[in-house]
Amino acid sequence: MTGKAKPKKHTAKEIATKVDAATTNRGGGKAGLIDRTGKDKGGHAKFECPYCKSTAPDVKSMQIHHDARHPKIPFEEDKVVNLHASLVAEPSKPRPGVRGSFKK
Repeated sequence: MTGKAKPKKHTAKEIATKVDAATTNRGGGKAGLIDRTGKDKGGHAKFECPYCKSTAPDVKSMQIHHDARHPKIPFEEDKVVNLHASLVAEPSKPRPGVRGSFKK
């Protein structure tokens, strides 16, 4: 016999949220690796640590990284490498998009 529970019916909002989560590039996984590292198209990682070459999206995050990973070296903001200034994005390539949709 089957249980007494009624089958769950999904709302349109819940279905739309699932479709959005499945089809939107959030910048993770292999697809977002280029965006995170900043190697191509400028990427989201704007700043690079001069000591270990790890990347961060802003100066505040780079300072947090520096305090955690290099506590004996004083943080100097002028030594942080700006990847967007050194890399020129090709106009033919699309910009890195976190909100871009794969399919509709």
